[in-house]
Amino acid sequence: MIRLNRIHKAYTTQFNKVDALNGVSLSVEQGEMLAIMGASGSGKSTLMNIIGLLDKYDEGEYYLNDILMKNLSKEELAMYRNQYIGFVFQSANLIAYKNILENVALPLYYRGISRKERNEKAMENLQLLGLRGWERHYPNELSGGQRQRVAIARAIISNPALILADEPTGQLDSTTSDEVMQLFKEVNKNGTTVILVTHEQRIAEEANRIIHIKDGILT
Repeated sequence: MIRLNRIHKAYTTQFNKVDALNGVSLSVEQGEMLAIMGASGSGKSTLMNIIGLLDKYDEGEYYLNDILMKNLSKEELAMYRNQYIGFVFQSANLIAYKNILENVALPLYYRGISRKERNEKAMENLQLLGLRGWERHYPNELSGGQRQRVAIARAIISNPALILADEPTGQLDSTTSDEVMQLFKEVNKNGTTVILVTHEQRIAEEANRIIHIKDGILT
């Protein structure tokens, strides 16, 4: 599903050039659950941003479902993100002024689906994740674990082929972290590819495969 061939990415700061990725090659099969581990500044977030089409690479090739992701317009990048990818971030990234139902339904809004249909689908996902009854509440009324459940419900509502999770348990206690990881495993069992970034070995071991990145190089 994912093929990275010798991906390079550099950033220019005020004083020097920083090589974030140094010839990274990686293949991820459909239905795999992969964990990426690395210290702060190792390049793991840059790698995730490139896979998620949030950042462009300088050299190499990135194929998503055998489509070369290169020289794409903002509109094309947004289309492929909406078509293939769901995101879960450490801070959940929910929209504070929208209620839980509206947050979950948002990806379907961008697909042009009617309000009635997207709200029905959002309610199904909230019920699936144990959040029925919370749909009219706002993010600041939920616990950290509940917010991550909402983020997962939003990520899976459009049935993406790929979910990218960046430190999804980083702000959660161990019990809630285990519950969130169980949700990812259930999503993965249904055939969705899951790639997660984590610094916790215990969390990484829930995946099928672990890769480590150091100084922009897979080790």
